[in-house]
Amino acid sequence: MNAKLLLKTLFALVVLSLLVLMGLHNKQTVEFLLPPILPTALKQPAAIMYFAFFAVGWLTGVVLTAGGKRGASKPAKSEK
Repeated sequence: MNAKLLLKTLFALVVLSLLVLMGLHNKQTVEFLLPPILPTALKQPAAIMYFAFFAVGWLTGVVLTAGGKRGASKPAKSEK
């Protein structure tokens, strides 16, 4: 197994386990206000809010890192 892949997997597991811990211990209701988009306050348990913000951050990272170069391109042969 590739060491880089192993480290990325361990990092993702640590982040997800922290998300689970936050969900277990933050049960109070919080308000989310975003006047330009949401006309009324959104009231949800804190754990749901943590999960939603984590998902938005994760998707943002996926979109920003997608579509990179897959390999080194071969130089064009010049004809003489």
